Amino acid sequence: MPPKKRSKVSEKTTKPGKDEDGSQEAAGSKRKANGATKVKPKSAGSPECWLMKSEPESRFENGIDMKFGIEDLKALPDQTSCWDGVRNYQARNFMRQMKEGQVAFFYHSNCKEPGIAGVMKIVKEAYVDHTQFDKKDVHFDASSKRDNPKWSMVDVQYQRMMKRFIPLSELKKYHLQHRAKEGPLKDMALFTRARLSVQPLTTEEFDFILSLEDEKPL
Repeated sequence: MPPKKRSKVSEKTTKPGKDEDGSQEAAGSKRKANGATKVKPKSAGSPECWLMKSEPESRFENGIDMKFGIEDLKALPDQTSCWDGVRNYQARNFMRQMKEGQVAFFYHSNCKEPGIAGVMKIVKEAYVDHTQFDKKDVHFDASSKRDNPKWSMVDVQYQRMMKRFIPLSELKKYHLQHRAKEGPLKDMALFTRARLSVQPLTTEEFDFILSLEDEKPL
């Protein structure tokens, strides 16, 4: 397991905080991809692409720094980390749908400039999140039992940085344009289900966002 220092955006099922776009948020490789990451078409009802939020700037909770940005993932052994600390049932359920080899955007959240920083890959499918049983961990959940654990996590591996950082402000402009013109980001979960730190993406959404790397900022 990677060092315990890295903790994702903590999610609560009660008292959510504010996401960077003003919505309620319940907020947590040695082989680099060359060029755009390709994904195969998805079957109906089975997401194959994801967006996962984490905090790249220091924020202390019970004396523990919650910081974990894409550079932290890149610096770990094998550039791989477990994605622990998710404490929202819908986000957890999305992680339980993830399959090895699927791709996800690493999204920097709760920071001065939120947005998409890079691409990572799911390298281990959902298993028990050990932090729910650790009384010293900020994600400890006294109501979760070892014989019936509530929370899961996956392992992710760094793939590459985006060619340019894609900020939330730019994605929001495209979202508003696409709502009016039926574009690919019209129903993007980042805006329709903003409180979730783990979100599904359609391949159309994923590919459109990748295409923005080669475009000038909107």
